[in-house]
Amino acid sequence: MKILITGCAGYLGSRLALYLRQAHPDCTVVGLDNLSRRGAETSLPALAAHGVSLLHGDIRHPSDLRALPPADWVVDCAANPSVLAGLGGFGAGSAEQLVEHNLVGTANVLEYCRQHRAGLVLVSSSRVYSVAALNALPVREEATRLALDPQRVEGVPGLSVEGLDETFSTEPPVSLYGATKLAGEILALEYGQAFDFPVWVNRCGVIAGPGQFGKIDQGVFSFWVYAFLVGRPLRYLGFGGTGKQVRDLVSAEDLARLVALQLHEPGRPVPRRLNVGGGLKSSLSLLETTALCEEFFRREGLVTASREERPFDMPYYVTDNRRVTTHWGWEPSQTGEELLLGLCRWASEHRAFVEAIMKG
Repeated sequence: MKILITGCAGYLGSRLALYLRQAHPDCTVVGLDNLSRRGAETSLPALAAHGVSLLHGDIRHPSDLRALPPADWVVDCAANPSVLAGLGGFGAGSAEQLVEHNLVGTANVLEYCRQHRAGLVLVSSSRVYSVAALNALPVREEATRLALDPQRVEGVPGLSVEGLDETFSTEPPVSLYGATKLAGEILALEYGQAFDFPVWVNRCGVIAGPGQFGKIDQGVFSFWVYAFLVGRPLRYLGFGGTGKQVRDLVSAEDLARLVALQLHEPGRPVPRRLNVGGGLKSSLSLLETTALCEEFFRREGLVTASREERPFDMPYYVTDNRRVTTHWGWEPSQTGEELLLGLCRWASEHRAFVEAIMKG
C-alpha cells in the first residue's frame, strides 16, 4: 500500500506517518509539507529515520500535487488548525489564507484522489459544531469543572451524558475555521460518491501528546504543561475566570490506530463521518489540568483569573465516541490524566525542546 500524508511534518501528520511505518512496515509512506509552520523542521529526522520520504510542496498549488507519484490512499492532515484562524492575532493569518489552506487545498487533494482513484482519510474537527448550540449546553457547576446536567440533556438533539454525537447541530456560526472544515467534509463525501473512491471523515477532538508544538489556540494541554515547566504565567480566560471549562483529549497514536483500520477496510458498510475524541473518561477542565501540573512540577501560583473572553470559546466539549466504538471497536487507550502526566514526564525529559517552543 502506498500512502500520501499531507501536512506530514506537522505534529499529527508526523505521528500518523511514524505509526503506519512501524505498525505496517510493508507500507510506503510519502509525506508532503510546505514547512511553513514553526517547529515542523523538528519532525524531519524521525521521518527520515523511519523511511518516510518527505517532499516539499503545498496543497494550495495544484501543480505540486500533480507532480506527486500515485498513491492508494491520502491522509489529509494539512490545515491551519486554529479556531482563531482568519481573525488576526496568534499568527493566524487572513481569512483568505484560511480558505486557501483549509478548503481550496482540500479541493486540490480531492482532484488528486479523483485522478488516481486514491482513497481519502480527511482529518476534520469537532469545531464544525454550532457555537451557539455549544454555548447553550445544559451545564452545571461542580467543584472542579462544568458538567452536563443529566436531567436536561435529553431535550437537546445530538447530546447525551456521554457528550456530543455526530448529529449535534452544525448551524452557523461555527467559526471561519469550522466552516472550512465542514465544507471540506461535504465536498470530500460528494467527490467520493461521484467518482467512486472511499472517503473517511474523522472529526477529532483536542489532540495532545509528547512533542506537540503547544500553543494557547491549538494544543492547549501541551501549552499548559510547557508553561508550568518553564514557569510562564497563565490565565483562565472567560467563564468567570474559574478554569472550569472542559475539553476531552486524545493522542495522535490512538487516532492513528483508527486510521490504520480505515485504510485496510475501505468498503466496510459503516458511517463515513465519525466523532473521534477522548470521551468523558479522557476529559479535563483547565482547573483540573492546573492541579495535576502543580503536583507534578511542584510549582504553584502561575495561574490567575481573567474576565477576558475569547472568540468562539465554549464551556464544554466532550466527544460521544459510541458510533466509532460500535462500528470499529475503537476506544482511546488512555484517560485524560494518564495522557497529561505522560506529557509532563516527556516535557521534563526534553526541557531544551520545550524552552525553544515557548520562546517563539
